[in-house]
Amino acid sequence: MAGEFDLIKRYLAAPSSCRARRQDGYADIGSASTGVVLGPGDDATLLSPTPGHQLAISVDTSVADVHFPSDAPPHAIGHRALAVSLSDLAAMGARARWYLLALTLPDVDEPWVKTLAQGMHELAAHCGVTLVGGDTTRGQLSLSVAVHGEVEPARVIRRDGAREGDCIAIVGTLGGGAGGLRAWQQGERTLTPLLSAYLYPHPLLAEGYALAGYATAGMDVSDGLLADLMHLCRASGVGAVLDLAALPLHPSLVETYGLEQAQSMALHGGDDYALLLTLPECDIPLAQQALQGAAHTLRVIGRTAAPGTFETVQGQPLHAQGWQHF
Repeated sequence: MAGEFDLIKRYLAAPSSCRARRQDGYADIGSASTGVVLGPGDDATLLSPTPGHQLAISVDTSVADVHFPSDAPPHAIGHRALAVSLSDLAAMGARARWYLLALTLPDVDEPWVKTLAQGMHELAAHCGVTLVGGDTTRGQLSLSVAVHGEVEPARVIRRDGAREGDCIAIVGTLGGGAGGLRAWQQGERTLTPLLSAYLYPHPLLAEGYALAGYATAGMDVSDGLLADLMHLCRASGVGAVLDLAALPLHPSLVETYGLEQAQSMALHGGDDYALLLTLPECDIPLAQQALQGAAHTLRVIGRTAAPGTFETVQGQPLHAQGWQHF
């Protein structure tokens, strides 16, 4: 049976083919084209950020049967654990550079670990992010992924910059994560579009970077649109008025669950990893132009309002019921 260091060497060290490929138009910089001065194998990694940039760092822990089904395909588990962390960088308008992985396993199943690592390495190659270290240990199955990105100080997207009268917009679709989770819980194992949205979310890094010069505030939608919008409103000291008819629902959601359930999943379900942004109305055409050629467009779903306002355009109050751990 492979030991800790054998697992790292065989499966969890970043393959050389994953270190320099980029899909977002950025040019690689730094030592060995990745900015890695000293990679895995020492007590710590040494990194070389781009001069004039700030580091954006985030960590997410994915625990079996809390954040993903323990019997999900290991390829999807690896992809998903990295994707949800990279989505935080997308929400800040940051360029993704490096990540660390702390993997806890109940026992060693080498084919399972190999497939999990493949799912993670494939997404890393697609997003141009390099694995630079981590840890493995025994215990309940979980993956902690710490991502590091960089952003120009004048372009960073924060939660506290929205102003009254800004447009509220979504990049991506809503409800697919909740719809896919329900499908899994009902026994669906064929990789339908909804199940794929849940098991294989895609961080919108290129879209976040493209909109960094226009958004006044933003975050990713992980805990449900209303819960996350409430976080943004509180940080910015504003309220919100939403047009529910304008929500960009996942294409398969209404067909599968009907409009009422689809809207409820979009508002409360979470696991979508779309981008929630506020922008001045005058910048909407420029922002839409900046997304030309990107996988997703920008959809205006409402406006920010006076503090304490949280309702639909018809005046009906909205209540955040998103995911909470405690």
